[in-house]
Amino acid sequence: MAQDVRDPDPGYLTFWGERHLCTLTTLRPDGTPHVVPVGVTYEPEAAMARVITNKNSAKVANILAAGPDGGRVAVCQVHGRRWATLEGLATVRTEADRVADAVGRYAARYERTPAPNPDRVVIEIAVDRALGRG
Repeated sequence: MAQDVRDPDPGYLTFWGERHLCTLTTLRPDGTPHVVPVGVTYEPEAAMARVITNKNSAKVANILAAGPDGGRVAVCQVHGRRWATLEGLATVRTEADRVADAVGRYAARYERTPAPNPDRVVIEIAVDRALGRG
């Protein structure tokens, strides 16, 4: 079921606010999918999803290898019959204010603040497609 990226159904939005483990799918340079567990936050007003991670991770390398404009990715979560997928163009951001904002959003959703990490970056996903049923 398609959702409005900036104004999803209330149940869908509620689902993205609950504490659920997600997956992030990036494409390796050879085109094969790389799927890993992550925490994701979603800001529909900005059509933005965020993943905090280490700058040396394979997911970051895959996005950077896609080129200066970023790479297509998908994040997904499922719980019973409820599921949600966000797709879009991902870029890697290193600016301290953007990383701190993403950490704050993560802490609010997952009810824990991650330990400090000088190598932390944020993957920002400009969401252009939302699917699922909350």
